[in-house]
Amino acid sequence: MMTDEKLRIEQLRRELHEHNYKYYVENQPVISDQEFDFLMHELQDLEARHPELYDANSPTQRVGSDLQSEFHQVAHRYPMLSLANTYSEQDVRDWYDSVSRGLAGEPFEVCCEMKYDGLSISLTYEDGRLLQAVTRGDGVQGDDVTANVRTIRSIPLELRGDYPRNFEIRGEILMPWASFERLNKEREAAEEPLFANPRNAASGTLKSLDPKVVASRQLDAYLYYLLGEELPAEGHYENLEVARSWGFKISEGMRKVQTVDEILSFISYWDAERKNLPVATDGIVLKVNSLRQQRALGFTAKSPRWAIAYKFKAERACTELLEVTYQVGRTGAVTPVANMVPVQLAGTTVKRATLNNEDFIKSFDLHIGDYVYVEKGGEIIPKIVGVDLDQRPIIAQPVQFIHRCPECGTPLVRYEGEAAWYCPNDAGCPPQIKGRIEHFIARKAMNIDSLGPETVDEYYRRGLIKNFADLYDIEVQQINGDGSRTKSAQKIVNGIQKSKEVPFERVVFALGIRFVGETSARLLARHFKNIDALMSAGLQELQEVEGIGEVMAKSIVGYFHNEANRTLVERLRGYGLQMALSAEQTAAATDKLQGKSIVISGVFAHHSRDEYKLIIEQNGGKNVGSISGKTSFILAGENMGPSKLEKARKLSIPIMSEDEFLALLAL
Repeated sequence: MMTDEKLRIEQLRRELHEHNYKYYVENQPVISDQEFDFLMHELQDLEARHPELYDANSPTQRVGSDLQSEFHQVAHRYPMLSLANTYSEQDVRDWYDSVSRGLAGEPFEVCCEMKYDGLSISLTYEDGRLLQAVTRGDGVQGDDVTANVRTIRSIPLELRGDYPRNFEIRGEILMPWASFERLNKEREAAEEPLFANPRNAASGTLKSLDPKVVASRQLDAYLYYLLGEELPAEGHYENLEVARSWGFKISEGMRKVQTVDEILSFISYWDAERKNLPVATDGIVLKVNSLRQQRALGFTAKSPRWAIAYKFKAERACTELLEVTYQVGRTGAVTPVANMVPVQLAGTTVKRATLNNEDFIKSFDLHIGDYVYVEKGGEIIPKIVGVDLDQRPIIAQPVQFIHRCPECGTPLVRYEGEAAWYCPNDAGCPPQIKGRIEHFIARKAMNIDSLGPETVDEYYRRGLIKNFADLYDIEVQQINGDGSRTKSAQKIVNGIQKSKEVPFERVVFALGIRFVGETSARLLARHFKNIDALMSAGLQELQEVEGIGEVMAKSIVGYFHNEANRTLVERLRGYGLQMALSAEQTAAATDKLQGKSIVISGVFAHHSRDEYKLIIEQNGGKNVGSISGKTSFILAGENMGPSKLEKARKLSIPIMSEDEFLALLAL
């Protein structure tokens, strides 16, 4: 029996490695997510019964199960030198001419590749199995991040085909745009600092000591250089094409050329087309293709003579810094904002840019009146990237971060481990109070659509509300003014009363607990099922909930230990808000959509989009906002967007009608 189970374990590992390759590298899955999960669960069960057959490269190890206490330094067998950068067409011509001179006029080919904007990695394989993954570090040695890299599903743990016994392959660890945007939305909802760009996010993720965090952020990898004693070909381009057949993700945007005009044509094409790629790029890498010619050209002290990086020009503008103002968020975080002379950038007018925190201001030694360089981080977020010191006025004064809250005057505090300064006066600082009320009434929280920020501000100034629980005490005559607004006043009161029907998970989200977003609130509600169980939960119990980490758990415990917050909760309970999952919600829970990632698109007849999102989650499915190779199917209503339809067809994603979906769930 042991032999049979051992053989089954080996068979399952081979099959799952192959399915991972089909899904994450070729983007052409041949089985459903549910079938994949079934095989994975079978393997997990067998491995649990036979711990003596543990294999670090098993597909089950991609989930990231080992918490690391530190990274170990590892020396590179071949130094990881950086490339010389160039920024102009003339620089490219000069490099091409220098290569030609170095080869004494011998003809040569150039391999043109995308320069991915991520974190350099070196992967060592032995007998077709991933042995070690090391970051670039200082080029001589780097961090061993093997446990984290094993969670990246586009990196093969075991190879296919005919490969050398021992070799090294280098590439870039990346965070795709979709993952980056999702992560920043989650951080914004939790009022955490946003990552400036996908490279920083990927770097910070790969350096996490918890592989589970790495696994959750869905990193990707492209490989671009093969090293070893027994390489399959004499050409760099040819080696990468063979490596592709071993299971590695190699860029499709790679071309072998012979003339400098072909190089410049390649650069021109990708300078525009790169905006359509799923990952960030910041240039083009040019390499002499022949390995023999590479050896002949050799190296300078810092970089190879046979390769160079052409960097795309980031669109930037220079404008005057007029003043720095400060915003207070609902959690009390104080954010400095640069107010500048308006300037055109990437098709929009930019006059404000976040300065993040005090450390950011100090890093640029900012002065009022400085001429600052502004770029759009990730093509989206305006950011200051430099100062033109030559234009600094003689009388310019340095920017001094404030010491007191700009709204209530309370001395600011900076908590250990935090980059931001906070106003601790959460019970008396107007922006914090109004911010929490605005969060409470938002569509995804209590959905009191008859109220808005302006109305909240008016009611607060008039003393009608000092916290969100006060909303339920408002009467028509209080807001009817001179009697001419009876209809609108009644609508507001009716909207507030109707919010008492909002389900429990949205009440949890509406409370505004720091770091608890919409998804986390649903996870908490479904795990604890009622407010009393949630309020009494300890750190360990909270962290047992999938997706709830230590930081969020501490925030939840701290929130409910605050007597003022507990009083608000009890008031809400007294007003009749939903403080537990309904019997219907509990009874409706199934696993019919377990493991399915579903995109909703279009207009529906039987239920609203939000209702369908709830139905999907109640049945074990996962709502995702954009279509990718990982999408299980699209729930499509009328007027589905043509771009989504085209992308679905291109990726062979099934499209399910509203009636088909309801029939699937037998609703």
